[in-house]
Amino acid sequence: MMMQIESQLTRLRLHGMSRSWQALLETRKSHELSLSEGLALLLQAEEEDRSDRRFEQLKRNARFRYQASVEELRLEAARGLDKGLILGLATGEYLAKAESVLISGATGCGKSFLASALGHQACAQGYKVAYYNVQKLLLRTKMARLDGTIYKFLEKLSKTDLLILDDFGLTHLEQQQRLDLMEIIEDRHAKASTIIASQLPVASWYDVIGEETIADAILDRLVHSSYRIELRGESLRKKQ
Repeated sequence: MMMQIESQLTRLRLHGMSRSWQALLETRKSHELSLSEGLALLLQAEEEDRSDRRFEQLKRNARFRYQASVEELRLEAARGLDKGLILGLATGEYLAKAESVLISGATGCGKSFLASALGHQACAQGYKVAYYNVQKLLLRTKMARLDGTIYKFLEKLSKTDLLILDDFGLTHLEQQQRLDLMEIIEDRHAKASTIIASQLPVASWYDVIGEETIADAILDRLVHSSYRIELRGESLRKKQ
């Protein structure tokens, strides 16, 4: 009977329950539990296993630049980090409200690491995240236009709970890039969160976008409903 139960759990792909059942048999604790206690233990194990596997899948799909976590950040005011703000973002409330986060700071001060840490936290809370270098994203949209998959790609982006755009502003945008970026931001406005990381202060983003009407449209949808983080100093990783 015991082997039959184990076999059925495996066939049904109840991996968490299967491992917990094996542990109960190996430690001979299965006879010490009532039916309801044993069932509760197995169900909890299955729920935890599914949650862990979903988290790992979400992380793989996001393709983060760094494997980072909020716990690794050095939350120091001198570095431009408000501890209360970061811990507030870590709750995920900004994701539920479809608010955005704008991160700026010099090269090497930890913008990408911070963005990755917030992205990992979002994955842990079950949100779908996508991480892109801006230039690579705009190259992707260009290729998608050429092969006829642009609408499918933009729809996929719009359904992502958190879109992280890294290295914004390294080069000035061409006209089609401006239009693509505007469409991406417009699709997400008041519906899903966006994190943008840039070496340039937000005040300089207008010039990078280049065209007045489009710049106004993009920044109007980002600036007024976003959290601002201006980083200073070296990497945000904890010193070893």
